[in-house]
Amino acid sequence: MRRIDALLVLMVVIWGVNYSIIKSAFAEIPPQPFNAMRLMIASAVFLVAIRMTRGRTGPSSSVFFTANPLTRADEWSLFWLGIVGHLGYQYCFVGGVAETSVSNAALIIGSTPVVVAVASSLLGRERISLHHWVGAAISITGIYFVVGRGASFGGSTLRGDLLIIVSVACWAAYTIGASRLIARHSPLFVTGMTMAIGGVPYVALTFPQFLGLDWARVSVFTWVSLVMSALLALNVAYLVWYTGVQKIGPARTSMYSNLVPLCAMTFAAFWLDEPLSADKLIGAAAVLTGVLLTRLGRKPALVPPEE
Repeated sequence: MRRIDALLVLMVVIWGVNYSIIKSAFAEIPPQPFNAMRLMIASAVFLVAIRMTRGRTGPSSSVFFTANPLTRADEWSLFWLGIVGHLGYQYCFVGGVAETSVSNAALIIGSTPVVVAVASSLLGRERISLHHWVGAAISITGIYFVVGRGASFGGSTLRGDLLIIVSVACWAAYTIGASRLIARHSPLFVTGMTMAIGGVPYVALTFPQFLGLDWARVSVFTWVSLVMSALLALNVAYLVWYTGVQKIGPARTSMYSNLVPLCAMTFAAFWLDEPLSADKLIGAAAVLTGVLLTRLGRKPALVPPEE
């Protein structure tokens, strides 16, 4: 358990720092081609890892391989999860980060557990008590302090904020949908296959932008940032996230994601000199308080292995 906890803290740091790293790289490579390259690298690494770990046994075998057969329902789930969780989420997330501040993006993403809780309730997956709804209201108020008070139609960050909100919806759908597959298949297999499925149309969609880029002018620092972002923010962090869901459950794992906005804002204040205004600090407190309330006392529904 201590090893899982340490890995989840590492995941928080990776995702928090990643906001500033990719935003700096966008000065040389446009957001969507940059992310397409990340997805190609990470998908290739995942597919090789899936191949190498096939049939592996040992204490951590359930993280890398399970022998459960792949049903037709599993195949359809992998397909739509790849489209929503990687094509939709990644396209909106990267586009949003490019057009808004790191602090805004991180805080809006920090409301994801609230969205997951509400969606789970509406779909009948979980019963949510009154304090969960209070938490959702507090979190929405926090988003207003971060986005609403500083944004107006035509404002400099409004489009980016809206793209990040759409990405939250995509990630919530991906998390809820993938929880059924994680009960039957390894985190490595589910994450790697869905990323590869979503990555193919993503690359095709952004390919015209590749043709207009002068790749020879891209600095070594940006290339290193791209590769490290793929290996750490996509390969390592995604695998740690779903390993946590598998080993200690979604509630405890999700609590660590609440620390990402604080890590991102802190690093951006030093790396990008983004100011931490009073509104953003109030919004941060509200979002994180709301997220905490939605997680208290939640009892996730058990998914039968045969599903």
